[in-house]
Amino acid sequence: MAQAAPNQAKILIVDDQEYNISLLERILGRAGFVHVFSTVDPHQILQLLKDNDPDIILLDLHMPGMDGIEALKLIREQTGQDNYLPVLMLTADVTPKARQEGLQAGVNDFLTKPYDRTEVILRINNLLKTRELHKQLQSHNALLEERVRQRTEQLQQAQLEILELFGRAAEYRDDMTGMHTQRVGQMSSRIAIRLGLPEWQVELIARAAPLHDIGKIGIPDHILLKPGRFEQDEFEQMKQHTLIGASILEGSSFDVLRMAEVITRSHHEKWDGTGYPQGLKGEEIPIEARIVALADFYDALTHERPYKKAWTSLEAIAEVEAQSGHHFDPQIVEAFLHEIL
Repeated sequence: MAQAAPNQAKILIVDDQEYNISLLERILGRAGFVHVFSTVDPHQILQLLKDNDPDIILLDLHMPGMDGIEALKLIREQTGQDNYLPVLMLTADVTPKARQEGLQAGVNDFLTKPYDRTEVILRINNLLKTRELHKQLQSHNALLEERVRQRTEQLQQAQLEILELFGRAAEYRDDMTGMHTQRVGQMSSRIAIRLGLPEWQVELIARAAPLHDIGKIGIPDHILLKPGRFEQDEFEQMKQHTLIGASILEGSSFDVLRMAEVITRSHHEKWDGTGYPQGLKGEEIPIEARIVALADFYDALTHERPYKKAWTSLEAIAEVEAQSGHHFDPQIVEAFLHEIL
């Protein structure tokens, strides 16, 4: 990996002695560094960081008003832990205590006064090379993160498409448009929003609702496509689509499929307890299933099927109102009416 050219690096010198700054500027100038900034006042560091975005800071340890350790804490607070900005501490104090304090505060290296010109350039170049490598690593990591994000989005989109296709697979047997499942999902999410359910739950309902009739896959065509009313034994067999669908979906580790299992099993339960397959009553019925039950009922009434003609919207709405407290949760009926009218 290539190192940034010396004349591209930006260097900030902070030292309360003008003589020390001038000396370092001459050393750096002869080595080809042209972007050199300096101050004798450590209180100006934050503004200089903002204005110049240096690649390295040469920081004096002992300064009046604010010493190098205090200044370094400000620098690290400003730049954060993820941004590798090397700090080269300038000091004549060679005691172990001074070095320990500097290292604990986040100093990357030390330059001992009086300066050796060769050592100054070597230490600066080493730290600049490390910074360049760090920036390249960050860039590479950012690229990988973006690829992961894009791949995650693709997988999520694929999951949504699979769920949609899975739901439509059963519907194509008695709804050649395959749109019933999508309409039920949309209406269910609208009702859920009107009820004030949290966003995550609304999203899951929208995705899970289209799978409500997946169990129809297991129902024979002579029953599913029968143009007239079912005989009692035929109706009993038709009821099994709720349990067949729940069996298909059970055991999933995905929230959306777990909710779909609940909806599939219980969307034909009724508020008054006369539904199937378990005869659940009132709030014993999961709210997701109560919502889908109404959305499914309304959509089925307003669209033609092999066994019935389509009702008008007003006729279907009147029937929903009539079934409030019997087939449907009155609160969900109210939310539906506010949404549809």
